[in-house]
Amino acid sequence: MTPALRQKVLAEWRGYREPAAEKPLVRVGDAIAPTLRNLGLKDLMNEADVIAAWRDIVGNFIAANSAPVRLVGGTLTVRVLQPSLRFELERQWRGTILEKLRARFGSRIVRQIAFRV
Repeated sequence: MTPALRQKVLAEWRGYREPAAEKPLVRVGDAIAPTLRNLGLKDLMNEADVIAAWRDIVGNFIAANSAPVRLVGGTLTVRVLQPSLRFELERQWRGTILEKLRARFGSRIVRQIAFRV
C-alpha cells in the first residue's frame, strides 16, 4: 500500500483529512518579484518607471515635444510631435538617451528606442 493510498483510507475511516503540511515561510520581497513576473506586471512597472523618468532623462524641451508611449520587449516607443524633431532625435540624440536610460534602468529593460510622429 502506497503512503498516499494509506492516508486516503485513514482519512475516510476517521471522517476527516489530516491537515496538509505547512509550506515554509517566504519573505515578502522574495515572493513579490516572481509573482509579478508570472502575472506579467513586472514589465508594466518598468514601463511606468521609464515614463515617469522621461523628463529627467531628456530635459524639458524634448519632454515637452515628445512622450514615451509604451515599453514592449525592451523597445521604448516614443511619440514625437514634429518630423524634424524625430529626425534630430534619431540622428543626434538616440545614443545619448539610450545610454542614460540603460544607466538608470539597466540594459535589459530598455534595449532600443523607436521614435514615431
